Amino acid sequence: MRIHVINPNTTASMTDKIGNCASRVAAPGTEIHVSQPESGPVSIESHFDEAISAVGVLEEIRRGEALGADAYVIACFGDPGLLAARELTRAPVIGIAEAGFHLATMISTRFSVVTTLARTAIIAEHLLDQYGFRHHCRQVRATDLPVLELENPAGNAYQALLAECQRARDEDGIGAIVLGCGGMADLTERLAQDLGLPVVEGVSAAVKLAESLASLGLGTSKHGDLAFPRPKPFAGKFADWGE
Repeated sequence: MRIHVINPNTTASMTDKIGNCASRVAAPGTEIHVSQPESGPVSIESHFDEAISAVGVLEEIRRGEALGADAYVIACFGDPGLLAARELTRAPVIGIAEAGFHLATMISTRFSVVTTLARTAIIAEHLLDQYGFRHHCRQVRATDLPVLELENPAGNAYQALLAECQRARDEDGIGAIVLGCGGMADLTERLAQDLGLPVVEGVSAAVKLAESLASLGLGTSKHGDLAFPRPKPFAGKFADWGE
């Protein structure tokens, strides 16, 4: 089985971290291929960043199709370009936010999300509504850490994240925490030990869901709105997408 894990931003250190996390949880015999777009933002912290990065995600899906990927993971908590990506392939495509929400509801009746900037907390709330998990989530909490601060080994990112998770544990009446950024992929076990409750991280959750769907022979439906896009000409810089 070949799973193509896409980091939608262009920060190589984060791509490596995400790839390492995916490889640690992958089953024997599962090959993890990790990539990032050639162009796009170094971090994704706004609707604008998501819109730009979605094009890069679609380009990586197209490359994955040429390589014969059995499933895809979009490793940004905004799940940028998720539905468009599903239109381009019959393989399962899993976003890490949707995966994290699903798994959290299987081990607890209520969870909170702890993410980076306050503005991205609003984006996470939109996803909770879109995916139907709003009633399971008690609160979306922000640390106000820029995403790239998670790549700074000399910074205080872990302490800030732990403190917000502790407040969620003590104040929100929850059974689990969902981490709201792919850049937190290497902190799950340490946080769970320090907090004493389950911590769900979306990259590992998405990889295991992707493995499950692919092994069951369940791919993206091509009946309805996720059918392949209708062929049409594209102009300008997107001309090579047209037919």
